Amino acid sequence: MDPDWQQTFRDRMRGFGHRRPPAPGEVPLSIKIRVTSGCFHREHSPRAFELMASYLVGSTAELEFQEHETGPELLVYTAMATAGLTLAKSVIDLITAIIKARSEGVKKGDRPNDPLELIIRRVDDHSQFREETVLRIGHNEPADPKLIETQVAEALNKILKSPKISEHKKKLPVSKSSKRKKK
Repeated sequence: MDPDWQQTFRDRMRGFGHRRPPAPGEVPLSIKIRVTSGCFHREHSPRAFELMASYLVGSTAELEFQEHETGPELLVYTAMATAGLTLAKSVIDLITAIIKARSEGVKKGDRPNDPLELIIRRVDDHSQFREETVLRIGHNEPADPKLIETQVAEALNKILKSPKISEHKKKLPVSKSSKRKKK
């Protein structure tokens, strides 16, 4: 993955944390709904974005919506203290609504009609980029909120679990007896 893009992502997440500081136990996440090929933004998908705008106005989800050429991104928080990691129902509903808006937009002439990928990303406590692709869905497939919620929960468990020590190249402490043997 491109290191410059990863730095841009780190900066985006840091900015989100400054604009809306987390409550204790909250972890910031990026939920990207990306088209697999081509563009998925207002210019190429005007009908989908009209529908998304109405969903956003009526949504109770606490999030930041960002429009990118490849598709919308939701910056949200999830609580680590809850049993069974998942996103708030309002966020799952919004993800489902965006996928449905894309499908409806394609039916009404939006292009391209390539599949969407739902991706969860974060920067962990050691500034390491982590990403999980949750699902891939075609424009003519139904957006099942229960499936989305289940897949998101699985991805959250993967992406939020403690990173392995080797991932951050931490050295284990060396005991005094080990130091003596090296001499």
